Amino acid sequence: MKDNAADQTLCPVARAETVVGDRWTVLVLRELFARNHRFEEIQAQSGGTPQMITARLKKLEADGLVTRRVYNKRPLRHEYHLTEKGEAFFPVLMALRAWGETWCKSPKEGRAVNYIHLRCGESAGLGPVCESCGEPVRRADMVGKRTPKYQRERDARWEAFKATR
Repeated sequence: MKDNAADQTLCPVARAETVVGDRWTVLVLRELFARNHRFEEIQAQSGGTPQMITARLKKLEADGLVTRRVYNKRPLRHEYHLTEKGEAFFPVLMALRAWGETWCKSPKEGRAVNYIHLRCGESAGLGPVCESCGEPVRRADMVGKRTPKYQRERDARWEAFKATR
């Protein structure tokens, strides 16, 4: 007998929600997609407590979205990297980003990150197809550039985090 009600349904939304259905998990994944692989980077940018981030990383690892890699033996330190299953979450994160940019912010604020579609060299927009050329966008075909305002916000979070250490 499975111990989770979502495991007892064929509904893929209910099952997916058990893996990625909380704020901290989504923010951890956001940081991994932003190529922040170290615990402190993830914690600083997500704002989660060490216990929250540890629990989410362990669950993501157990669910096969994340793998740990040793980057320092003394003291033992790990980096966290997306697996193929984790990488497959990218379109979901992009859809959440597009919805947030469209419905949760004022147009005056502008986008937080601008993606360039490498195939055409123009703005990719909010996806799932490039707003410039109409081709489907994939993570490997885009490069993101944070806006100066968003970069300052992230820098301030990092500095505030370091000040508490």
